[in-house]
Amino acid sequence: MPRVLIVDDSPTETYKFKAMLEKHGFEVLEADNGADGVAKARQEKPDVVLMDVVMPGLNGFQATRQLTKGSETSHIPVIIVTTKDQETDRVWGKRQGASDYLTKPVEEGKLVEIINNALSAQS
Repeated sequence: MPRVLIVDDSPTETYKFKAMLEKHGFEVLEADNGADGVAKARQEKPDVVLMDVVMPGLNGFQATRQLTKGSETSHIPVIIVTTKDQETDRVWGKRQGASDYLTKPVEEGKLVEIINNALSAQS
């Protein structure tokens, strides 16, 4: 069962993503800010990370960069999932190492497809 770490400071968003993912057979881990997300990814080694951008403290771009550049976590695909939908945000997210970039609200089928693509690219 693939493990997905959701890093989002919104309990509502986390709840929605968790419900979607568990329905499709994913095990879900949670962190409510960027620093905790990085720490949990290092500790738990999830198969995929869903990363919000706008969070207090370490934002999603910074956390993505730490994960994708870190020796322990660079193999883990990070998918940015955010309300920020400017082209400059997408480009910046990719430059931080994100494997994909989705804009909220995310359609369930699209989310599962993107996660599965990231998992198959990894293996």
